[in-house]
Formats: sequence, structure tokens, C-alpha cells
Amino acid sequence: MIDLVGSIAAFLTTIAFVPQVVKIWRTRSAADISLPMYVVFTLGVVFWLVYGILLGALPIIIANCVTLTLALTIVVMKLRWP
Repeated sequence: MIDLVGSIAAFLTTIAFVPQVVKIWRTRSAADISLPMYVVFTLGVVFWLVYGILLGALPIIIANCVTLTLALTIVVMKLRWP
């Protein structure tokens, strides 16, 4: 039950970034995105991922791998299309 709750939370907080990625991709503009916020957030996700690996907690590992990919995508698009 605990892993189910963690998996649902991880899924929801991770997919929350998908609309932002899609919007930036479609408009080719990341003007309203804060680069410092996404850099700090991405570093936080890296630490969550390491934490999940150290715990061996699959929901944390999977969610943070996907979130890291989405966050890095946003950072790259922000640098490419400021």
C-alpha cells in the first residue's frame, strides 16, 4: 500500500511537467521560464534520485529519472529558445 501511494504521488508530480515541455516545444519560446529555478529544481531532482537509489525505492527512482529528463529538457529548451 505504501508503494502504491508513493507511485501515485510520483506519477502525478512527474506528469505535471509534461504540459510545460509541450508548450515550450510548440511555441519555441521559454521566455517566461525561470532558468535559475529550473537549475535548482533539477539539482534537487538529482539528489532525490540518489536518495531513491540509496534506499532502493523503485517509485522514487523511476519518478525522478523521468522528472530529471523532463526538467533537463526544459533547461535545454530555455537555453536554446530564451
